[in-house]
Amino acid sequence: MEKIDWRSPSSLAKSMGAVVLITGAFTMTYYKGPPLLLTLSTSNSSLQLFLQQSNWVIGGLLLIVDCLFASTWLIVQASILKKFPAELIVVFFYCFFVAIQSAILCTFVDRNPGAWSLKNHIRLIAVLYSGIFGSTFQVGISTWCLHRTGPVFVSMFKPLGIVIAAAVGVIFSGDTLYLGSFIGAAVIVIGFYSVMWGKAKEEYVDTGVRSFDPQKTPLLQIDTEKT
Repeated sequence: MEKIDWRSPSSLAKSMGAVVLITGAFTMTYYKGPPLLLTLSTSNSSLQLFLQQSNWVIGGLLLIVDCLFASTWLIVQASILKKFPAELIVVFFYCFFVAIQSAILCTFVDRNPGAWSLKNHIRLIAVLYSGIFGSTFQVGISTWCLHRTGPVFVSMFKPLGIVIAAAVGVIFSGDTLYLGSFIGAAVIVIGFYSVMWGKAKEEYVDTGVRSFDPQKTPLLQIDTEKT
């Protein structure tokens, strides 16, 4: 779905930027380094208990499967939106079938009827937050961006989630900021902007319009040519 021309600077920036993004993600994950910002955290004991009870092999395999299916879904969803450009209907069917699959899976994982109770306010808030923001809002925004820009633009924001998670952990959870996290975050940002520059350059060459110029092509402007 992407045009690759090794003689073109935009294609090189896009390809190398993707490699840099993955390198930054691996750096943040596997390299810790010395601490840069020490904070007091009270969750070390619970974290160690959680790590002792974890199965890293099964968890890693499930994460690999999740990444493969998520990447495949972005490509399939982009193809669907080309032939059927109705984002809300696609989001509705996605959330509808995800709810059915989740309900079936939960009945096998936890057969206790009390697990479905929402009398606890924390449970109710968690379910509403997960349904509204974790599913509907997130999938809706991703689907809209897929229709506007394609799967590459959406997938490039995935590694930024690692940076955001690390920043939120330091600010709100009191996690320690290490050198590896700082270097990895900087590498991810560099790779992200490299890919975005390559995509914008290619679209400008193809159409003669800068795709990210808000005065010429506002982000919320309806694409009358496609509709």
